[in-house]
Amino acid sequence: MLQKTLHYKTIQSPIGELRLIASHKGLCALLFDDGRRSRLHFDGAVVADDSHPALQKAEKQLGEYFGGKRKAFDLPLDMRGTIFQIKAWKELQKIPYGTTISYGEQAKRVGDAKKARAVGMANGRNPLAIIVPCHRVIGSDGKLVGFGGGLSVKERLLALEQV
Repeated sequence: MLQKTLHYKTIQSPIGELRLIASHKGLCALLFDDGRRSRLHFDGAVVADDSHPALQKAEKQLGEYFGGKRKAFDLPLDMRGTIFQIKAWKELQKIPYGTTISYGEQAKRVGDAKKARAVGMANGRNPLAIIVPCHRVIGSDGKLVGFGGGLSVKERLLALEQV
């Protein structure tokens, strides 16, 4: 039987309040406090649950990340998106901590260098920001462009990873 209930926990971080959402399979969203829920596809209830194992593990690992002690996340994920979006998001997970690539480079890694715009749109729908590090993708000219948490947050995350 498909379990439609999702569990959430709201945590405080150096970049503001974050809402973590998990299913029985794993973490399916990390949302910024911007009121937008369109990044997550679900059709069931969402209930507060401070004891959900995936949420507790995500909170711990995010604390380590923000504290400069974690460079990679080891969490069960429940990615929800189109086949292309998930492919783009899995490429994001391969970008090493402290490095950046362009949207064109990510498109090439996904399999078609001409799909930089499509990759950018997929990244914009990434419901697992930070954990699936879309903040590590920048414009081909080296400028910061597009990020669901805002460019100032993107800049702060990249600066954190440079320390």
